[in-house]
Amino acid sequence: MPSVASRAGPAKAGPFFVRFTGRHGFGAALRLNHPAPAQYNSAMPDKYSTLKSVFGYDAFRLGQEEVIDALLSGRDALVVMPTGAGKSLCYQIPALLMDGVSIIVSPLISLMKDQVQALCESDVAAAFINSSLSYDEYLRTRRRAAAGGYKIIYIAPERLSREDGACSWLEGLDVSLVVIDEAHCVSHWGHDFRTSYMRIAPFIRSLPRRPVVATFTATATERVKADIEAALSLENPFCITTGFDRPNLYFAIEKPDNKMRSLKKHLARLKNRSGIVYCLTRRYVEDVCEELTANGIAATRYHAGLSPDERRENQDDFIYDRKPIMIATNAFGMGIDKSNVSFVIHYNMPKNIESYYQEAGRAGRDGGSAECILLYSYEDVKTNEFLIEKSVEESGSAELKEYNLELLKRMTFYATGTDCLRGRLLAYFGESPPNYCGACSNCMTQFESVDITIEAQKIISCVYRLKQRGRRLGKMMIIQILRGSRSAKIINEKLDGLSVWGIMKDTSEPAIRGVIDFLVLNGYLALSGGDYPLLIETEKSGAVIFEKKPLDMMLPKEEAALKTVASTAAAPAEAALFTKLKALRAELAAAARVPAYIIFADATLNAMCRKLPRTKAAFLEIPGVGAVKAEKYCEPFIRVVCEYIAENASS
Repeated sequence: MPSVASRAGPAKAGPFFVRFTGRHGFGAALRLNHPAPAQYNSAMPDKYSTLKSVFGYDAFRLGQEEVIDALLSGRDALVVMPTGAGKSLCYQIPALLMDGVSIIVSPLISLMKDQVQALCESDVAAAFINSSLSYDEYLRTRRRAAAGGYKIIYIAPERLSREDGACSWLEGLDVSLVVIDEAHCVSHWGHDFRTSYMRIAPFIRSLPRRPVVATFTATATERVKADIEAALSLENPFCITTGFDRPNLYFAIEKPDNKMRSLKKHLARLKNRSGIVYCLTRRYVEDVCEELTANGIAATRYHAGLSPDERRENQDDFIYDRKPIMIATNAFGMGIDKSNVSFVIHYNMPKNIESYYQEAGRAGRDGGSAECILLYSYEDVKTNEFLIEKSVEESGSAELKEYNLELLKRMTFYATGTDCLRGRLLAYFGESPPNYCGACSNCMTQFESVDITIEAQKIISCVYRLKQRGRRLGKMMIIQILRGSRSAKIINEKLDGLSVWGIMKDTSEPAIRGVIDFLVLNGYLALSGGDYPLLIETEKSGAVIFEKKPLDMMLPKEEAALKTVASTAAAPAEAALFTKLKALRAELAAAARVPAYIIFADATLNAMCRKLPRTKAAFLEIPGVGAVKAEKYCEPFIRVVCEYIAENASS
């Protein structure tokens, strides 16, 4: 994949436009209307004109202008912004306004490709350096960079190694700004620590003069922020946290008896939309993907066990909407810039809230309504505990184990609680939570306190009776005994002779399962380890069956259908026109060999439907339409709008 993706064409008047002479944009002639002293040149176009002409927006979003001003004044920055809040503009605009080149350290190839393609669509000279380049492409990119041919270079942290001189050529560039995206990866206390991020600080120290250093992340607790500042030696950084709320996201928790059946139900409801299904392990990814594709669903897979070529091919299938459903582990997605992801479903519960928030936040990046659904089961808790134990064996840190187990407990409380889900997320990150958000499954469901003392006594008694026989069984077998099943296993093992056999025959399987999960979560029962966990008693069990301890459990008054933001949100102003504009966008994207959202996001097409631009001036007023894109695309889009208006005027 080339480091610059742009069609050849004449340069337009202006300070940042580029003439690309090669097939892949190599050898571009960069036209800059300023000399090359250090840092910010006040004679350059300002941040406002750059925002409009290059990116197509009239106003900055929350926090963007403050970050840009800090960087242009020469200050380091530590920025915490939620996914979809416009972090990239915070460093791309300073990169264009500063002299020299800006280096963006980014963890994933997909983000680099997306960002570079989007910049090149606006005729900004950008490139990336990562393992997807051939050696010849890599050398051409280096030569052009040495000649001052780029304003922005994205680079993988692995490429910053100084042991083999891999990054020594960067030391010869006039680097004015170094940006570290996904900066939480530098912290051992972050949810996605990466050893490659430890190369960044030595790289910055190796440069002839220290550049401005900006760090960005969507998720960071106070402990992680302090770690970032220390690890990267930030100097008097401008620190800003703009808030973690994503009002366009609907959060839901489900506790299905059959996760696959629930997943298929959601995918049928969300047909023709793009989304991600996260699984906890590679095995789950393989099983889920195989089942969905066998049922005719256009899905693909991503996990670390696949070859680099297959991961790249599957990712491209997803990015280009050839297969709009991605089934993946957490190895996929950090830095994914795909704006039309309209849902994220967690098939398994992640190990902490930071991971969940970041993964769920990959939905709705364009500001449109999107859904974040977690399919919870207590087995996910045990799997996460096993994974934490395994990671501790590798790291040898008992302190890290306790820390991660505490984070898992808080994630479990999020998944099993009955209060506002948005409030729980915001409270975790230190913000004042709402009592009611009106856009999560808990807020849309009425709960009541139910006395489950008798049910709990029956379940725990069953575990005790089996122990007296020297037996341990899993949840499913316990439920079958309590409901009076006459399965072959029950009869052959004479389990129908237990005094507790059939004592809950009038209680549904999901209801019994729910009480068992409650008892396990609150320590009245426990699950053994292993692939097939068994129910066992705990020290607290006796309080229920011998001391008659009363237990209450919050339960929904009725099974409410999932009320989604997508179902209540306003549809495009004119659905027929939106469909026509999407078809045109797909045609243009295919010709340019870029994903459709690189041309225009869905939010921009929706704005066209509302405003019906019929002139170039009106087209330029659409959010997301900059000067370069207006020059390239106004004619075909205006033609479709005018044809639509004419058709409806005559009908």
